[in-house]
Amino acid sequence: MSNVGTIMSREPVTCTEDLLLQQVAALMRSRHVGSVVVVSGEGLTRRPVGVVTDRDIVVEVVATGLDAAAITAGDIVVRPAVTAHDSDSLGEAIQKMRSRGVRRLPVVDIRGELVGVLSSDDLSQALSHELAMLVRVAEHQPSQEARVRP
Repeated sequence: MSNVGTIMSREPVTCTEDLLLQQVAALMRSRHVGSVVVVSGEGLTRRPVGVVTDRDIVVEVVATGLDAAAITAGDIVVRPAVTAHDSDSLGEAIQKMRSRGVRRLPVVDIRGELVGVLSSDDLSQALSHELAMLVRVAEHQPSQEARVRP
């Protein structure tokens, strides 16, 4: 079975803590994503602080009447970030998502630096592929047995 590093998205959309939520929303729109990984550091030393989702913006800002042009990603991001390691099993990632109630995990390497993001959609796709392979085994079993035991 796969591990997190083999199924994660390798180019997560990121922003820094000081980016205004209005700009975060525009970034989500232009990149066609529903979440942005908030990072500290720049270049290759980016460390995830957390994730801001489109739902966070709606529930925390828009629905409460706050001004998205005056609030930053750092103001609403939940800390500490719930992360997965690229070497984690899919089961470990699912457990982290379930225990923390999140659908996206920033993925870090052994140094704690961001290398990707894992979504529940990534997991669903990978697990459905594994299940499809299992179904093929069951479908081919009778013909395989007929060849071995004529």
